[in-house]
Parts: sequence; structure tokens; C-alpha cells
Amino acid sequence: MRAAQVEKYNKNNNSVKLVDIEKPSIGQKDVLIKVLAAGVSPLDNMIPRGEVKMIVPYKLPVVAGNEFVGIVEEVGERVSKFKVKDRVFARLPLDKIGSFAEYLSVDENALALVPDYLSDVEAAAVPLTALTIMQALDLMKAESGKTIFISGGTGSVGAMAIPIAKAKGLTVITNGSGANRDRVLKLGASRFIDYKKEDYVNTLSDVDYVLDTLGGNETEKQMKIMKKGGKLVSLRAMPNGAFAKRMKLPKWKQILFGIVGHKFDKLAAKYGVTYDFIFVESNGKQLQEVANIFETLKIKPSIDTVYTFEEVNRALNKVDNGRSKGKTVIIIDSIITKDKEMN
Repeated sequence: MRAAQVEKYNKNNNSVKLVDIEKPSIGQKDVLIKVLAAGVSPLDNMIPRGEVKMIVPYKLPVVAGNEFVGIVEEVGERVSKFKVKDRVFARLPLDKIGSFAEYLSVDENALALVPDYLSDVEAAAVPLTALTIMQALDLMKAESGKTIFISGGTGSVGAMAIPIAKAKGLTVITNGSGANRDRVLKLGASRFIDYKKEDYVNTLSDVDYVLDTLGGNETEKQMKIMKKGGKLVSLRAMPNGAFAKRMKLPKWKQILFGIVGHKFDKLAAKYGVTYDFIFVESNGKQLQEVANIFETLKIKPSIDTVYTFEEVNRALNKVDNGRSKGKTVIIIDSIITKDKEMN
């Protein structure tokens, strides 16, 4: 089968190589899946550059890709939740990635059934981002009726985070380019701040929760708008000791991350809030909850660009360099066409 592999770490090169490898086998609790399409995220660029080696030390070469939609072709003897021909999607387990391939094998607990109304390209755009939001809200212990600020909410993360947060009863505020105002408000945001016209740090206060998608200096700025006891979860800042402990990393890594993340823990203490970093994990049960929310509300993820399998490196570069208005997706099964999926 064809697969796109990370062959070696290179901090200056995020490319993968298309190769022919054997179709994977399955264990008793595993499901063999024919991959139809795969979502592309910043994580897919971070792995080839070795930027997550401290969290997940992959043994190279490794098949790239973290999320997908596909059709069940075979099930293990002890699989009970899925059957042949089911259309499923997932964020793959951290230690068993590989969605940039014609086939993959995965434990059934990672999987969820795809809502019928979603196309394959749309479904491929859901798992990683949606689970990131769900796990961030869990980490915040977010309560209905409270307020969340989602920074930079005009891209693929915001397009997923805003409707999910609203569905869970939160009042959503976000910021970004004014050209996206109407689209973002339609997704369910109660307030949109045009970053070219006003600085959110001067107009917001007493926010309960923050989903930080920007990192850098913006992380501290977002702490300034929160009420005492508020909770900030970052996708882009720095892992800390609490993150390493939660991920059950070795003790030496917990100490190391405790040191490198101390800056953010100190800032959080200064503003009387809590700081957490998140690295999304596989969770089929949570993803099924997402699917049920989507089915009820008929949420459609925003799609930016669709590429063929042969264009995998163009897709990676698009995510790395482009200003996206939604998700980038790779079509793995040649039967699916760009025109068909974008109509």
C-alpha cells in the first residue's frame, strides 16, 4: 500500500516521502480501515521537525498523519463496537499515528461513527480539532452559562471550537481579521473583536475561561482579561510540569517540563488564574459525543484546501505557511475527487 513516511527528523524540513509498504495486520481489539481522507494539522509539521520528540519519541521511519475518515474493512475477534462497512473517523493514538496511508489498523476505542450528513472531506477535518476543544473544556471544567475567550478564532480551530463551546452552553468571544466577522458570528460567537481596530486586552475583563491558540506574548495578555480563579488552556505556549504529570511522562521529563514551563505557571499565579497546556489524545467516546453534537446541530467544519495524496507535501506546506480559513485535507482514496467533495 502507499503511505507517506517521516524518514528522519530535520528541524528545517517538514517533508514526508511517499513509499510502498505492507498493509497493516490487526489484533483482537483492532479494526482495519481503508482510509478515504486525512486531515492535516500543525502537528503534522511539528513531528518531522522533531518538535514533539520530548512528548512522543517516535521510532523512525513512521507513517505520518494523525486523523482520518475511512471505511471498516475487517474487525478483530474481540471488536464489539464496529462492523465491516461502517464509516468511522478518529484522532489516532499518540503512539500509533499513520493516517497518511491507504490502510491503517487501530484499536476500536479510538473510533467513532461519522454523522451521515458529513462528506468524507468534512469528516476528515473534525477529529483532532474537535477533540482538542473537548479535552480543553474538560480540563477547564467549563460550566454552562460562563464565558470563554477563544483567541484567533477565525481559523480551523475556531471554526470547530466556537460551535462546540456554544453547544455546551458557554458564551463565546473571539478575535481575528474583520473580514471573517460574519462567518464567525454565524458559527455561534456572541462577540467578535477585530484585532486591527481594537485590542481585546483593553475591552475584555472577567472572562471565566480562555482557549489560547496563539501563544507567545498573547498568553500573558489573555491572562489579564480573566477573572480571579479563571482557567486558561493553551495549544501553543509551553508544556509545564502539570502537563507532564497528566500525560504520565517519565519523572525526569516531569522535572524538565516543570522548569521550562515555570514562566507560565508564575504568570498564572501573578494574575490569580490557572495555566494548562494541552496535547490532544485519542478518545473515541469523546469523539462520539462530538459526532452527536454535530448531528443535532448540523455543524459543518470549514474547509480551506483539498489536496490529492501525491500533493501531501504541498498540503503540509499550506498548513505551515498559509493563512487558513479552515481545515486542509488530503484525499487518500482516488475515487473521491476534489470537485465532488467541494460541491
